[in-house]
Parts: sequence; structure tokens; C-alpha cells
Amino acid sequence: MTVTNWARNVVFQAGQVRRPSSVDELRALVAGSDRVRALGTGHSFNELADTTGELVSVAGLPPVAEIDREAATVRVSAGTRYGELATILHAAGFGLRNLGSLPHISVGGACATGTHGSGRRNGNLATAVSGLELVTGTGDQLALDPADDRFAGAVVHLGALGVVTHLTLDLVPTFEVRQFVYDGLPAAAVADCFDEVLDAAYSVSLFTSWSGRGIDQVWVKSAGDGFAAPGRWHGAVAADGARHPIASMSPVNCTDQQGLAGPWHERLPHFRLDFTPSSGDELQSEFFVPRGRAVEAYAALSSIAPLIAPVLQISEIRTVAADELWLSPAYGRDSVAFHFTWIADAAAVAPVLAAVEAALSPFSPRPHWGKVFTLDPAQVRASYPRLPDFLALRTALDPHGRFRNSFTDRYLL
Repeated sequence: MTVTNWARNVVFQAGQVRRPSSVDELRALVAGSDRVRALGTGHSFNELADTTGELVSVAGLPPVAEIDREAATVRVSAGTRYGELATILHAAGFGLRNLGSLPHISVGGACATGTHGSGRRNGNLATAVSGLELVTGTGDQLALDPADDRFAGAVVHLGALGVVTHLTLDLVPTFEVRQFVYDGLPAAAVADCFDEVLDAAYSVSLFTSWSGRGIDQVWVKSAGDGFAAPGRWHGAVAADGARHPIASMSPVNCTDQQGLAGPWHERLPHFRLDFTPSSGDELQSEFFVPRGRAVEAYAALSSIAPLIAPVLQISEIRTVAADELWLSPAYGRDSVAFHFTWIADAAAVAPVLAAVEAALSPFSPRPHWGKVFTLDPAQVRASYPRLPDFLALRTALDPHGRFRNSFTDRYLL
């Protein structure tokens, strides 16, 4: 049996995916395995989840979504998809502060890799975690919360500490969002008005094809922030209809735009939950740079735009607030993330990716852990000051190295 990731660019060495139906069954599986890795929805584009041993999904564990109204938290099973959880939360009068572009990804997998949305004050999705339950390398159960000094090291864990079964997430009251799209932000405005544009609303995304014409589209998600939605804005023009980030594609699967108010979970993602994402049609890379260096990084990428454009479907630029999670790409610094959705041709993308990484190298880039990158492992390790602490935590929780694989050996040691 062949098991692949979502994009089908990685064929996992494990011939099957085990789906335990209870935590006790999972504990026995881990304790009896030489090597084991957890697999979420498979939306990683590299070998992060690969293993020569057992590939495990927690999607078979009993679904849990226990809301504590007094504490404003929810305890949720790790295999739950964000879109499914969001529907439950909204019906109960609650929300999450932010969501990723796709509501189809699992809570456990997204938090483990530092996956994010956008917004100057919004941290990545893992920053909502206030409790973590996992099965460690000894087959034991462990629960962690912020009172434990290991907690900040365990939330973004890359699957290297154990198999997470449940997470507790902090909630906010449910809220409405209005989404507006603007076409054609001139290149000059990126340098002149970068902060003003990205800080204009609750969540803002810039989409560019690196065609040399500046920013193709600006997606503005407004939630009580006073965004006035003018017809013209910094040289961009309000879209006259619905848009897909890739101009040639139909917007039918995108969340509602043109200022139509809707609940947070139907506007913060770019795509609708009832849309089934295509698979095998793309590769993805993403790099976080310090917010203060973002305009320089944009200029550096613009200088190689003729290389980027031919192998690119679309690129997205977003902001992510700093956090204190040891392996988070936004650890200790407000960040701007440059995301690239490439064509599904690894050979054609490889030299362009190398050029992108070289262009961003002066700005201390941190790659998204679940995307395609080829940065020098020593450079990646050097960008995480708490990595030695994480490695000590890994030794304590996985003394037999059951959760190690070639990816973590290369980038974490």
C-alpha cells in the first residue's frame, strides 16, 4: 500500500497508517514500536511526518469538543479539523482568535508545526493552546499546561516529543468579520505604506505573482477595527466581484467577500469548509523574517522576480505576532511570512527555491516546518535560541528515540 501526503510529493516509508480507537491502544502501539510518527491531515510538503516504523493517525480516537464556559476554553481531540470545531464553537457563542487559510487542517497538526493566519496582533494557531495531552516515548500519558516550565517547549513540537491526543484552546466570544478585496496595489505602495496596509484591519493578506506589477490582490478581513473600505486605497481599487487568489481560477470555493458580514470561521479562512482542496497540484514553501526587515526582504525577492514567476502559482505575504513557543517560527519576534505556492514540478522549482533562500538569507529566515525548504540545517538550528532546551526535553520524553526520523535528525540533531 502506498501512503502519500496531501500533495503526493512525499511517499511515506510506512506501508500503512494505524488508527487506534483509544488512548490505551495508542499507548500500547507507541510502547511496542521502534519508530513511530503522528500524521495529521497530511498537509505538510516535506518528510516531517515520515518514518520507517509506524505511521499513526489520531483521527480514530473518540471525537471530543468539551467547552468550559467559565474558563472560556475548549478541550478538543487532536485529529479534529478546524472547520468542524469552529462550527461547534460558533453555535455555542465562542470563537478562536484566528484561523489558517484552509479550515480542513487538523488542530493537532497545525499547532505542532506553527501554522498561522494573519494579523499584527494575532499569533500563530499554537498560541491559543493552554493545555496539551500526549503519549510520550515511554507509552505514558502526560498533561502539560502553562504552569509547567516545559509547556512552551512542547506546543510546537514537530511530532518529536510524542503523539498529542488532546489540546485545550483559549476562546473568545464569537465575532463577525467583513472581507474586502482590492486589486492592483502598486509596487511603490509596498515600500511606502507597508505597515499601514498590513495593519489596516484584523487580518490582511497580500497576494502577488511577482510579475513586477506590485501586489495583485489585498485581502482585508475587518472585525471591529474601523476599516472604512474606500473604493480606492493606496492606489489599489476595490474588486468589482468575488476573487480567487489565483486570478485565473474561479472564486466559487472562496469565502464571501465584498463586505458581506459573516461569522469569523466563514471569513478568516480564504477557502470554504465545504470545498475539497485539490491534491497533487502544488508545492509550498514559506519563510518568516523579522517584521522590521520585511520591506528589505520584499525588495530582495523583487530583484529575482523573473526567476520566481514562471514556476509560481501565487505568493502570499502575512503578518504573525511574536510568541514564546520555543520552536515557533515567530519565536521572540514579530514576523512577516512570505509564502510561495509553486507548480507541481520539483525539478523546476528547486533552483528557484535556492535563489529565494539566498535572497532572504540576510534577514534570518525561519522556514515553516511543514513546507519545502533546503536551508542549511545549521542556519535553521542557529535561529532557535531555545533549541538546546527543546532537545533536552525530547531526551526526557522520548529516551528511546521512537519519534526521531531523518527530518528531525537533520534539522534538530
